[in-house]
Amino acid sequence: MTSTPPGGLPPERARLVSALRELRTGTGLSLAALAAKTTFSKSSWERYLNGKTLPPGQAVRELCRLAGEPEGRCVALWELAEAEWSGRGAPARTDPPAAGEAEAGRPGGGGGAVLAVIASVCALAAGGLSVVLVLLVGQSAGSGPGAPSSAVPSPRCRAAGCEGRSPMQMKCGTDPRTLASHRTAGGAHLELRYSARCGAGWARMWSTRIGDRLELNAADGGPAHSARIGDGVAAQSYVYTPMTEARPGTTIQACFRPVAGGGRECFDARV
Repeated sequence: MTSTPPGGLPPERARLVSALRELRTGTGLSLAALAAKTTFSKSSWERYLNGKTLPPGQAVRELCRLAGEPEGRCVALWELAEAEWSGRGAPARTDPPAAGEAEAGRPGGGGGAVLAVIASVCALAAGGLSVVLVLLVGQSAGSGPGAPSSAVPSPRCRAAGCEGRSPMQMKCGTDPRTLASHRTAGGAHLELRYSARCGAGWARMWSTRIGDRLELNAADGGPAHSARIGDGVAAQSYVYTPMTEARPGTTIQACFRPVAGGGRECFDARV
């Protein structure tokens, strides 16, 4: 039986917590053993599995590996929870949905049914119950061989229209490509990301400290964007810079400024 996540969590995050708990049960590992077999501490796993903190995607991937679950499905569920979390406090959306877009959980929308499939498979696969996928897909609106593709929403911006906007809110973070990764001297993890569908790039950071800052610069002289770690919750989660337009062949650069000093660390990548 799937554990019930703490009350008060947003729906996508609640699904993620339930899935992670089920996977952890499938491994048969205690929190201490889980910490010993991954790059995350016992206290971090306690926060992740109780919904106190949104885990980094790497934690989800490592737990899927230990449970013998293909990481793609669980990472897709994590992306939904991250998109939901990153939009907190954002102003209400005023523009209409892009053509053909199905919002997660919207009554009558095929996308909501498919997302339920992802959540169920991720939570149950450790117990060998992947047959549920077939049953649920058959019940989704407009089901058929191409049904799972409806889980990927249409982006809300393109190229220059994405400048300075959130990759999560603009639906550019659903199928990005990692251009480059960097680990700082202080242990923070950084990545440069790019969405071909949106024609834009951005940077993200995790395992950071309150006050750390990440700057994104376009090599063609476009505007710079930055993100700062404002609280403990952000320090334990992914934090993204706003996007910049990125044409094929151009170079984007990210620079990390740690609050503890030690100098700026920069790295770049060609789109």
